[in-house]
Amino acid sequence: MHAKTNVTAAGQPGRVLVIGSINTDFVARTRRLPQAGETVLSHAFETVPGGKGANQAIAAARMGARVAMIGCAGRDAFGAQRVRELAAEGIDCAGIEVSETHPTGIAMITVSEAGENSIVVASGSNAALSPASVLAQTDRFRACDVVVCQLETPPDTVHAALATARRLGKITVLNPGPATQPLPLHWMPLIDYLVPNESEASILADGLPNAEDAALALHRAGARHVIVTLGARGVYVIGDAVEGAHHPALPVRAVDTTAAGDTFVGVLAAQLAAGCTLDAAMAHAQIAASVCVQHHGAQPSIPRRDALPISASVR
Repeated sequence: MHAKTNVTAAGQPGRVLVIGSINTDFVARTRRLPQAGETVLSHAFETVPGGKGANQAIAAARMGARVAMIGCAGRDAFGAQRVRELAAEGIDCAGIEVSETHPTGIAMITVSEAGENSIVVASGSNAALSPASVLAQTDRFRACDVVVCQLETPPDTVHAALATARRLGKITVLNPGPATQPLPLHWMPLIDYLVPNESEASILADGLPNAEDAALALHRAGARHVIVTLGARGVYVIGDAVEGAHHPALPVRAVDTTAAGDTFVGVLAAQLAAGCTLDAAMAHAQIAASVCVQHHGAQPSIPRRDALPISASVR
């Protein structure tokens, strides 16, 4: 069964529920990324809020969506600060649990002068988010239009969220990062919008190296739409009403690609929740991602709606 079209009139704020990770990012900036076994010196270091779930929730909120989040933080200074920051964005944080046994998740990120990054994540409290935690928040699913998940929380928890959203007729978005193996086949019909990057798409499609072929295979496996993000080359989309199309990226000079994919996903969800067409939603998401990569950091680089150079053609 596909999701109902139960969103608000196009252009009006929709309601987005994000189930996902909350991290603290430790970011080192280097001239280039190190090779295996190599030590390089960093010329700058900072600690910033991150986590794919939190990033996507903030991206949706900064586009004007009404956002709620389900997640898990540790009972430590990092966790308390991350939740305060989410609340300051107007995000409903009542669904965020506090773990007594796990520290707040962290990510160690190296960013090169070319804007490339390398990321290692220690899940911490994100691993403590259980299916029972999700099922206890059914009222939040009922109150939303679009449900967004990633893979930085346990697989059973993600499946519970997708299954609950499908049962309640909500639009589902899965950003399958980090992908380590193909998704279980019974997940695929639960996904309205599968949004991997190019390497994730290949992993999910049993090693198919070509983005177009991987997207087609994932669509045939049951995902209603597949949107493969290609970095500076744009996105490739295929779906129920889309035979397969490439949307070029805006030409910009990237200084840091951290959170660009999360910005794309969060803005896409916000626009879909507002009743936009897929083409318009992707156009907004691509513009937001192009602004994101021109700034440093994860959440600090996620733009607000009034900062986007939106043309009339994508309104």
